Amino acid sequence: MAELTAAGFAGMFDHTLLKPDATAAQIRALCAEAKALGTAGVCVNPCYVALAARELQGTALKAMAVVGFPLGANRTDVKIDEALRAVGDGARELDMVINVGLYKSGEAMAVRHDIAAVVRAGGKVPVKVIFETAFFEEAQIRELTGWCVELGAAFVKTSTGFGPRGATARDIEIMAEPNKAKAGTIGVKASGGVKTLEAALALIAAGATRIGSSATADLVAAFKAHKAPI
Repeated sequence: MAELTAAGFAGMFDHTLLKPDATAAQIRALCAEAKALGTAGVCVNPCYVALAARELQGTALKAMAVVGFPLGANRTDVKIDEALRAVGDGARELDMVINVGLYKSGEAMAVRHDIAAVVRAGGKVPVKVIFETAFFEEAQIRELTGWCVELGAAFVKTSTGFGPRGATARDIEIMAEPNKAKAGTIGVKASGGVKTLEAALALIAAGATRIGSSATADLVAAFKAHKAPI
C-alpha cells in the first residue's frame, strides 16, 4: 500500500447517511462535517440530493445519490427515472443496486440491461454498481464485476449496509482483479460495516479505492492518531 496522508485517507470516503429517519438537519450536519474532513462527498437518499448539492456548492465535494436502494428490486424504468431526477437535483455520482433476485434467477440479460440503462441515464455522472456481495459466491462476484467493466460503470461496490453483512477484504480482492491487468480499470468501493481503522486499512490494502461509511469522522480521527507509518 502506498503511504497515505490524513488528507488522502479522508478523500477516499463517501460520508454517508442513508437511515430512513434521517432529517434535513442531519443532512446539513453531514455536509458540514464532510467539508471539514475533506471527504470525496456525501451519499444520501434521493429526497435529500438537492439539499446536499446546495450545502456543498462551491466546494470540490460531490453530492451522491442512491438508486434502487436498498433492495435493487425496482423496475429498470423506475431506476432510470430515479437516476435522471437525481442528476437533475445535482447528484454528481450515483450508487445503484443491482436486481439480486433476477441475477440469482439466471436472468443475465435483464441484469445487464438494468446496469447499462442506469449508466446511460447517468451520462457523464459516474455510476457505482452495488452487488450486495453477501448473497453471492466468488465466481458470481467476478462475473458481475466483469459486466460492470464492460458496461461502463465507474465503480463496483460491495453492499448497501442493509444486507446480511458488509464488505470483506476477499470481496474487494475479487472486485479489484481487473485493475491487476490494467491499472485504474474500475473503482472499487467498500461499504457496509466499516467502523474501525483496522478494517478500513485492510480494505484499502485489498484494493478498495473508495470507502462508504457513516463513521468517517471517527475513522479519520483514528488515522490521525495512529503513530506507526501507514
